[in-house]
Amino acid sequence: MANAGEAHSQGHRGLTARILIGMIAGFAVGLLLKAIGTEGFVGEYIIAGPLHVVGSIFLASLKLLVVPLVFVSLVCGTAALDDVGRLGRVGGKTMALYVLTTGIAVTLAVCAAGFFQPGAGFDLVSDTAFQPTEAPPFADVLIRLFPTNPIKAMAEGNMLQIIVFSILFGLALTLSGKPGKNVLRIFEDLNEIVLRLVTLLMTIAPYGVFCLIAQVFAEQGLDAIAPLARYFLLVLGVLVTHALVVYPSMLRLLAGLSPLTFYRKMRDPLVLAFSTASSNATLPVTLDNAERRLGADNRIASFTVPLGATINMDGTAIMQGVATGFIAQAYGIDIGLGGYMMVVVTATLASIGTAGVPGVGLIMLAMVLRQVNLPVEGIGLIIGVDRLLDMVRTAVNVTGDSAVTLVVARSEGCLSEETFASPNGSE
Repeated sequence: MANAGEAHSQGHRGLTARILIGMIAGFAVGLLLKAIGTEGFVGEYIIAGPLHVVGSIFLASLKLLVVPLVFVSLVCGTAALDDVGRLGRVGGKTMALYVLTTGIAVTLAVCAAGFFQPGAGFDLVSDTAFQPTEAPPFADVLIRLFPTNPIKAMAEGNMLQIIVFSILFGLALTLSGKPGKNVLRIFEDLNEIVLRLVTLLMTIAPYGVFCLIAQVFAEQGLDAIAPLARYFLLVLGVLVTHALVVYPSMLRLLAGLSPLTFYRKMRDPLVLAFSTASSNATLPVTLDNAERRLGADNRIASFTVPLGATINMDGTAIMQGVATGFIAQAYGIDIGLGGYMMVVVTATLASIGTAGVPGVGLIMLAMVLRQVNLPVEGIGLIIGVDRLLDMVRTAVNVTGDSAVTLVVARSEGCLSEETFASPNGSE
């Protein structure tokens, strides 16, 4: 098992290296094409040829997986509550804390993007004409959350309606006894298949990154570096702020626990999360650490940690919030206060359907961009640096899973303070 886990980790590190190579190569080739000139043969047969075609296919693949990934993952995540009657109280606390921290995360991200303007200076033009629309009344927004035809919602890519339907469907599975468990097994198999699709997509990510980055820098030159650096540093800054301010405050105020002790005991899961960029790959270590080193009872940790790996994606929500502002600014599109509020709601709900595997945040970003009528091709601006940020935000996600686990365990009287305070835990 150790060899398998080691090989799994090395595979992810290899993917990271290939994506970085694709990014650097795309940067170099793009600048070379910019120096040669983007008119004539270069523009028509290289930039508008293979670079555009391969990059567009990669983006289309991202959009292809949005609906099945959200629906299947969210049904499985909701149904993970199992016995709603027995776990209702614990489930309610856990869900509330996960949604609260995610809402705080994306709100911080949107505010930071609006204040620091990381996308200013790109002045890009989308191939898709943008038609701004007036924000609908709040009552209509609430009504439209509930689909009259879920199949139509999926066909049209109405993600908010898909999310609501998925939650209701997952709860129905939980309450349906044996028939629900039979159907849930099918969804769990479907979830594995969808995640395999994500894995297959990420194998071509280096080539997609190369084409997208090369096209951007061939058209933008070195002018694209400064705004991209601002985006990277801003996302990193919000991630660090969330991890070092929001989670410690929650631990201190809601559980009366020492944040310093907490972070000293989070070394193993944080290192694994950073190296694999996968909450799911880190889950066994996170669960073991929560029980043996942090002192959470198995009855709590075995519920909150796996659920968190499915629905708690604060780091991904932060990326989506900053990226949405960045892309809107890069294309000179003002989505207004209503648009940013929609981003907060959509990104918060979308985090529930975000699987804990590398690169899936970009698929969710495509959903958020579509929801506020922003050009999906803007993903090409950030995809080159996203893998590095993915490592950091996965570490943030894992930290959130453990912090919420401790808060819930303390509230239920299922936390061993002796184990938490001990340098070695229960080892």
